[in-house]
Amino acid sequence: MSEKQKKRQWHTPAERIMMTGFGVVIILGTLLLCLPVSSASGKGVYWLDALFTATTSVCVTGLVTVPTATTWSVFGKIVILGLIQFGGLGIMACLIMIFLVLRRKISLQSRKLIQDTYNLPVLKGSVGIVRRLLIGTAVVEIAGAICYSFWFVPHYGLWRGIGYSIFHSISAFCNAGIDLVGESSFAPFVTNPLMNVTTMGLIILSGLGFPVWWEVIEHVQDLLRGKRTRKNFIRGFTLHTKLVLTTTVILITGGALLILLLDWNHTGSLGDLKPGEKVMAAFFQSITTRTAGFETIPQKNFTDGSAMVSMILMFIGGSPMGTAGGVKTITVALLIVLVTSYISGNHDTVVWGRKVVEENIRSAVVIFFFALATALTATILLVAVSGYPLLDCAYEVVSAVATVGLTRSLTSQLPTAGKIIVILVMYMGRIGPITLAVALGRRTRHVDADIQRPEQRILIG
Repeated sequence: MSEKQKKRQWHTPAERIMMTGFGVVIILGTLLLCLPVSSASGKGVYWLDALFTATTSVCVTGLVTVPTATTWSVFGKIVILGLIQFGGLGIMACLIMIFLVLRRKISLQSRKLIQDTYNLPVLKGSVGIVRRLLIGTAVVEIAGAICYSFWFVPHYGLWRGIGYSIFHSISAFCNAGIDLVGESSFAPFVTNPLMNVTTMGLIILSGLGFPVWWEVIEHVQDLLRGKRTRKNFIRGFTLHTKLVLTTTVILITGGALLILLLDWNHTGSLGDLKPGEKVMAAFFQSITTRTAGFETIPQKNFTDGSAMVSMILMFIGGSPMGTAGGVKTITVALLIVLVTSYISGNHDTVVWGRKVVEENIRSAVVIFFFALATALTATILLVAVSGYPLLDCAYEVVSAVATVGLTRSLTSQLPTAGKIIVILVMYMGRIGPITLAVALGRRTRHVDADIQRPEQRILIG
């Protein structure tokens, strides 16, 4: 290999690899799901429904055009589960897992790609981070499967119950929202504390992001060993962890309270439940909208006000380096901090006495508006080709772009053009609008960093 080829290989953008890798896996998944052996009827499934299912699985979204429980055979469900796990972990984590299993040496180029993929500050320790990510995922998914088994095994038998427990644990942790219960998702469990708490726990853990896990675990260990006092337990957290935890608590609690307020007496949603069950259902709705896709109450049954609250929660999503989608909690938190700092008269963007670097602010603005532009454009197109109500189409698109998987009973009724639009939006939502933009037109960086241009004011407001 020539020096020029080596240089070109070294500079292969991680964005392009992610974009291509997810696309290839979606195509392979579609081909497998088109096989007669993947269908419960043994006759094969229409190619567009197979493509839709493969995309929603890899993009861990959860929108489905055909019922998962009755459409697919055991083989088809295993394929879907594999696609979900791949989509939740990401292409680089899966490749590193294969290298570790085969005891293959991980090249410097692969380590550089890991650094770029997970936006790590330094190259050192990148493989160790992925190893911890894989171990953490396995531990939590096994724990979730054990909890689910207390319900699934008694109702479905030992082996089928274990299979269902594993499937739903992976689906919940990866924020896929695809279930095998039936066409009504988790509606049969609306009053079941075990299923609700287990699912909510898996969604919250995956939505926090792995860096937050590791930092919290490290602080707890230091506290138990006496190396850290209770007083500085929270103070010692990095700005990232503080923002993630604070934003997550506000979103979950605030979303649940608003849903309770708007739907407390609304028949069909919370109105038919007991007070304690209403609280549990409201918190489940607030948490599942963080890109999980399970539902204990049909989304069509909620009031328009609760639907708007849910769309906001869906659009925000989870936190970086987790399995959740959306524009991410950190993005929205930084935009709020930017606005409050400017209103307060601060020249810098300051939060808890720390200055946020300009690069983070710019990234947050670009990510937010790319996602917003994608959602608005796709909503207009979906309304045009389907003719369905604006709220239902907007809900469908936001759910797709944030890889949530909740729908107001629209997905299965979409025309062919509508399905294609949602497929493209799910794909863009998974790899990220900013990642797609950079992958299609990667620009040279900082080529004009030293150029000083004259300033000129313009009128605003």
